[in-house]
Amino acid sequence: MLARRVPQSSIFDHQSVNRPVVYLDYNATTPLAAEAMEAMLPYLREHYGNPSSIHGAGRATRAAIDDARDRMARLLGARPHEVIFTGGGTESDNLAILGLARAQMARGRHLITAATEHHAVLRAFEHLERHEGFRVTFLPVDGGGRIDPGRLREAITPETTLASIMTANNETGVTQDMPGISAACREHGVLLHTDAVQSFGKEPLETALYDAVSLAAHKFCGPVGAGVLWLRSGVAIQSIQHGGSHENERRPGTENVAAIAGMAAAAELALRTMEAEAVRLAALRERLWDGVRAAYPDAVRNGCPAAQLANTLNVSFPGLDGEGLLINLDLEGICASSGSACMVGSIVPSHVLMAMGRPAEVAQATVRFSLGKWTTAGEIERTIAALPAIVARLRALPP
Repeated sequence: MLARRVPQSSIFDHQSVNRPVVYLDYNATTPLAAEAMEAMLPYLREHYGNPSSIHGAGRATRAAIDDARDRMARLLGARPHEVIFTGGGTESDNLAILGLARAQMARGRHLITAATEHHAVLRAFEHLERHEGFRVTFLPVDGGGRIDPGRLREAITPETTLASIMTANNETGVTQDMPGISAACREHGVLLHTDAVQSFGKEPLETALYDAVSLAAHKFCGPVGAGVLWLRSGVAIQSIQHGGSHENERRPGTENVAAIAGMAAAAELALRTMEAEAVRLAALRERLWDGVRAAYPDAVRNGCPAAQLANTLNVSFPGLDGEGLLINLDLEGICASSGSACMVGSIVPSHVLMAMGRPAEVAQATVRFSLGKWTTAGEIERTIAALPAIVARLRALPP
């Protein structure tokens, strides 16, 4: 029997102020969709067999994984054996970068990425450069956060084997010219991986442009702890873990059956509602930006508005304290962030904004508002209404 659907508004009870939270941090993580929860429940309650076991209990969970793999493949326009289930976006990025670079070592040891990538990508490249004898080119971006495909083309050498460029930035929402980037890589036989963790379910994904794509379920209303690496058929990769022969010997470890089932359901929901949600969220985002400018005319919008995810608004408040902004928003029951949620709560200047040419003091005075499936016009108005008092309090503080 399926669980009764809990109204989504009840998920966000803010205990300290006893009123619903305004959640504007969807780029960090998303609420679990009821459809995903319902898909997970049978594998949390009744079906507990190890999917590698040959008995009936194991066959039941193996069937769930096979079904989810088929569904994810259909959504990606791919073949089932090209879908590798992982534990999330970071693992998918690491498997792609470390696994592909190592598998191609005989061809060369030069790699390309961008200065604004997620740390799951940057740290993997830095490891290869520092410890395994690879050379990495970190491409710059312009003031809007975009890469010039021509710069990437110029960076390619006969030793280049792999490039990794994210489709949409997690902090600014800026999207890249992926057709142009893909064309540059194809011309020179360079493999192209993309971290599509933020863009999947928000804009179309053309797997034909890539050789590998990383996804994370909890960014599109699926569960934490599930991800996908799509790997084009015929592309060699080395496993970065050691253990069993799971996932066709590419990712060892017993699969998280419930999370995988929930991810497939959430992915279907995300793509089914993607176009309508993009229109709705873009309108709410622009309304929020109007309210921010009215409360603080010196506010700076970061990223190219013409090439940006519909749900993301990244704003710097020059002259104000970034940590104070987040604390005061939180006191008003408004959840936002300074950028990546993977920096363990630390308020440091964003490497993304610094790469875009923002001064450190401006980058540090930045708030990322990211909207999603349950964001309402009323919540945006509540946020706008709270801003003037927050700005006034911070302005009154001594320097």
